[in-house]
Amino acid sequence: MDPFALPRPTESHPAFDRYGPLVPAHPVVLSIPHAGRNYDADLLTRTRVRPEVLRRLEDRWADLLALPLIEQGYSIVVARAPRAMIDLNRHEREIDPAMVMDLPREIALRTSQKLRGGLGLIPRRLSGAAELWRGPLPWAEVERRIDAVHRPYHAALDRLLKAARDVHGHAILIDLHSMPPLAPAGPGGMAPSLIFGDRFGQAASGRLMTLAGDVAAGHGFLTAQNHPYAGDHMIERHGRPAQAIHALQVEIDRTFYLDMALERPGPGLGRMRALVGALAHALAHALPRADFALAAE
Repeated sequence: MDPFALPRPTESHPAFDRYGPLVPAHPVVLSIPHAGRNYDADLLTRTRVRPEVLRRLEDRWADLLALPLIEQGYSIVVARAPRAMIDLNRHEREIDPAMVMDLPREIALRTSQKLRGGLGLIPRRLSGAAELWRGPLPWAEVERRIDAVHRPYHAALDRLLKAARDVHGHAILIDLHSMPPLAPAGPGGMAPSLIFGDRFGQAASGRLMTLAGDVAAGHGFLTAQNHPYAGDHMIERHGRPAQAIHALQVEIDRTFYLDMALERPGPGLGRMRALVGALAHALAHALPRADFALAAE
């Protein structure tokens, strides 16, 4: 049993836990796609590395950052399946063909920089772990993971965002992640502790990005926009400013809320929960303007 488990979810699916109502009480909806840590026996028999290596793929305990928002009735989707099994922040055709057996000829795959680096839909390798798996997967197993995990997660999120828009006039997705600490920009410089991504204005109004940065600065955090993380499939797929659905990716330096070993929640958890809560609250109460639906110029 998780020593840091969240409250009982409103809905529990093999792919996700959903908290809050199906018709969101706020225009802001949260997604936490890399917090899953349910490693089943089948997955572990396929790996050639220790389980702790697979856990390096997680946004470790990022779901705990959302606890105050759960208590305040926000609608939140949290992954149950681990990123090692399938990455919800990748397109379902973003697959390394060398990892698949019996790939049908008619299946058109997509490539990307992340895929070439080993982090596609099915992660292949990490620094210090050249290959994660004993061998390629049957195509039927890849399809099973897509059908059982990837599509249900995105479908649940899509329903919530459209319901929020229909009730509140617009919806805002906060796609919450954690990141390793970044290197300072130069001698004597400081590295940002939060990165806000909107795919360079494609996924959200620039006004929302500015507001998010102002909230973080007010809590004493140095931030950056779109570098080195501009957002990936999650906000590309769900961010539709012209349809009054905006999406921001938020990357938080995990050293600010985990212990020194980056294994368990640390003394900074409360401060980071307060920041995430303030960010969601500010965005939820941002009043739309005539040009609110437009992405940044």
